[in-house]
Amino acid sequence: MVEKITSEDFEAEVLRSEKAVMVDFYADWCTPCKMLAPTVAELAEEYEGKIKVGKLDIDQNMDLADRYGVMNIPTLVIFKDGKEKERIMGLQPKEAVEDLIKRAL
Repeated sequence: MVEKITSEDFEAEVLRSEKAVMVDFYADWCTPCKMLAPTVAELAEEYEGKIKVGKLDIDQNMDLADRYGVMNIPTLVIFKDGKEKERIMGLQPKEAVEDLIKRAL
């Protein structure tokens, strides 16, 4: 399951999570983001219980996009133990996103 993440719950949902969390930094107007969304949802289902997956709209949460240096979207960032562990940018094939998850686990 993919959860919506906002600035208000980012610390609790991501930084203090006991599990690794993959955050999809996206925007509603972004075509590559829309193309990546089914892959993110599929992997969230396949890795349920092992990793948490959330989507963060950069237009509504610019502070976090700035804080984590997200300059291009889509950007997938995996956080573990409150720190960034892995990052991948742009539209990626499922295998590349899955490799990102495996490296972080």
